[in-house]
Amino acid sequence: MINNPKPGDRVRITTKEAVFEGILIPRPELFERGITVLKLDNGYNIGIIDKKIKQIGILRKYKKKKRKVSGKLKFKKGLPTVTILSCGGTISSRIDYRTGGVYADYTAEDFAGMCPEIEKIANIKARQIMSVMSEDMGADEWKTIAKAVAEELKKADGVVVTMGTDTLHFATAALSFFLKNLNKPVVFTAAQRSIDRPSSDAFMNLVCSVITAAKSNIAEVMSCMHGTSNDDYCLLIRGTKVRKMHTSRRDAFRPINDLPIARVFPEGKIEILNKNYKKPGKGKTIVDSCFEEKVALIYVYPNMNPDIIDYFIHKGCKGIVIAATALGHVPTTKNSLLPNIKRAVKKGIPVVIASQTLYGRTHPYVYTNLRKLSIQLGCIFAEDMTPETAYVKLGYVLSKARSTDKVRSMMLENLAGEISKRIMPETFLY
Repeated sequence: MINNPKPGDRVRITTKEAVFEGILIPRPELFERGITVLKLDNGYNIGIIDKKIKQIGILRKYKKKKRKVSGKLKFKKGLPTVTILSCGGTISSRIDYRTGGVYADYTAEDFAGMCPEIEKIANIKARQIMSVMSEDMGADEWKTIAKAVAEELKKADGVVVTMGTDTLHFATAALSFFLKNLNKPVVFTAAQRSIDRPSSDAFMNLVCSVITAAKSNIAEVMSCMHGTSNDDYCLLIRGTKVRKMHTSRRDAFRPINDLPIARVFPEGKIEILNKNYKKPGKGKTIVDSCFEEKVALIYVYPNMNPDIIDYFIHKGCKGIVIAATALGHVPTTKNSLLPNIKRAVKKGIPVVIASQTLYGRTHPYVYTNLRKLSIQLGCIFAEDMTPETAYVKLGYVLSKARSTDKVRSMMLENLAGEISKRIMPETFLY
């Protein structure tokens, strides 16, 4: 017997084999017809073949919760001011049980309403500047964020940017290059699990970010995310050195070839771990967000077709970053990339060699094949930059310089902490 349940209703489904309870959700388009989809209490979805269903009983009808409208945030004398700029992503998302998906919905003011601790740390100014999942972000969005951050830094003691996790390390790298003469903290934070889930990491990430923006003297673009899978502390990681290293763990973000700048505890303590950070300077922060978007990031793999380089040449690419193996190797005999790289270089296209190994430094001279790339072809070895940071930096540099010598000079200049003079052993898989 089926009581005409609707998406969002809590139901009990009895089949020939078992009984299931959960939230009824619409059948996704990719599912074939004749399947009922149920979200179980553990958060997982299952599909049940309709022919096997003996009965569906409605346990609770779906009632759409009325959205609480956040009131104007009150300012308290004596507290620093922190602006939260909301850009979307999981930290700004909630589960929609009518669709079974997660969608960006919360505004920055909602954060303060759901996380009242932050109003004890600082006077919170909040606004939503976009609602974009991070996989859809690119240079235009980075420029918008940079402009908004610089504007808020005129009035606030620090800025927190909330966004999605997937491309956060691209965004932090971009703003590290875009924001010149930075004199206050700019803290990017996010969440691996949506803010309405009991296991969400959003609240502690947000609290620790506001603490950093309000109380620290670290004038850098940083990420602030869980340092362990528990709610122990968050790690502050330099924007050009951070990378997402796990798809779902709450402590997914790690510093690459660098120590975290600090641990931040939710009760307010900031423990400096790396004294090599920029202190506040004088003057106004300037936005320099010019970016050449015609840059390719190519991953080296066995049996790859070298013609992919020619494809980008023909498409008018202005620069190429190759995520090579280990010290900077590319195929040089079978499926050799050397002739294709040579064609790119001859056309004035800078070719930058980074390492997909991530940890450690590329080297242009250790092996003969590396010398072919560096000496014979003139490729630029990206020191210890991650491929993502090298990609963002090349796009930034190409907006300033076109000559090979100038591009090389700027790529090898440490502009925003992206190049480590020395890689300490303890930085490996911190």
